[in-house]
Amino acid sequence: MTVDASVEGLLRTLAAPVLGALVRRYGDFYRCEDAVQEALISAVSTWQRTGVPAQPLGWLKTVAARRYLDQLRADTARERRERAVLEATPRDALVAPPPDLEPVRDDLLELLFLCCHPALTPSAQVALTLRAVGGLSTAEIAAAFLVPEKTMGQRISRAKQRLREVDARFELTPQPERGPRLQAVLHVLYLLFNEGYSVSSGPVLQRTDLTRQALWLARRLHDRLPESGETVGLLALMVLTEARSAARTGPDGILVPLNEQDRSRWDRTAIAEGIALVTHSLVMRPLGPYQIQAAIAAVHAEASSTEATDWPQILALYQVLDRLAPNPVATLNRAVALAMVRSPAAGLALLGELESGPLAGNHRLLAVRAHLLDQAGERADAAAAYREAARLAGSRAEQRFLVQQAVRCTD
Repeated sequence: MTVDASVEGLLRTLAAPVLGALVRRYGDFYRCEDAVQEALISAVSTWQRTGVPAQPLGWLKTVAARRYLDQLRADTARERRERAVLEATPRDALVAPPPDLEPVRDDLLELLFLCCHPALTPSAQVALTLRAVGGLSTAEIAAAFLVPEKTMGQRISRAKQRLREVDARFELTPQPERGPRLQAVLHVLYLLFNEGYSVSSGPVLQRTDLTRQALWLARRLHDRLPESGETVGLLALMVLTEARSAARTGPDGILVPLNEQDRSRWDRTAIAEGIALVTHSLVMRPLGPYQIQAAIAAVHAEASSTEATDWPQILALYQVLDRLAPNPVATLNRAVALAMVRSPAAGLALLGELESGPLAGNHRLLAVRAHLLDQAGERADAAAAYREAARLAGSRAEQRFLVQQAVRCTD
């Protein structure tokens, strides 16, 4: 069944609040998540026949609650536990209240912290949150992790089962335990924003529903934890990155790289907000990787052109980032800055360090290599690298851009 884009977008937006409400009411993440998925499927078939109801959130909560109770009663293998739950739960809690009587609550942060429970491995925390809070499909999450879809489905299922086994509570983490859990939450929001800003697969370059949700969650997290420098840093990074989004594509939908963007289309109000957040975050200690990445984004945002960019400062910041949190993506970006400060050959030499690591065979590594080869005047090799990067890219918008660059290098 083909899903209307407006209905699909609305369901993505409502899925997490519905799940949060159900988990808060019943406490069983495993069954609640399944019930919400069934409610979403029901909404697709029903709403496309009858239209979106006046109160879609209340409709979904009601249907999901009914599906939850159906699952609970049908689970004969767990009859004893079912009886205990039914006896311990007030009868009026087993029926979803009418939508106009249910109090409006913000459950998303509690849901976020639940998905980042310490009983889960870091990869399971990220995967479960992207599914439950971000609304990504199993296929999209698998693409982000570079694993088969079946593997990711099993990982998510095990994560939900683990939360049930440890009787995870739906609540904001107590202060003494918050540090490690907060790092997991920030990482999840970072990945959620990145998936929305540069979609890993499909016909579109970006998904504004994901970037907006990541930004909204980051703002809510900052409101609750204003003393966290890394939370401020991540929010600043998102704001500054999103400020450039209008200039990222041309009229034909083709990706426009940073050095070719019309900077008059950048959102100057957002840039001013982001720079103020960066300035505030950099006085908070200890410094973390999100604060440094936000500072790099601020240097780009303040420059009137690629040539006017303070590349030595950017290179120095990437070197600090490499010391704080070494990772291949930071090295990839440092290679671009190194090429701008020294030479394309220097950047290409640094890329050589990544060819046997996690980015080996990744289209982004090949795209940067192609760019630096082009800068070095090795146009034939650049065209070949662009073509290979296009072959490996999952996003069709990126594929079109990379093919276009390959053609340019052969003219």
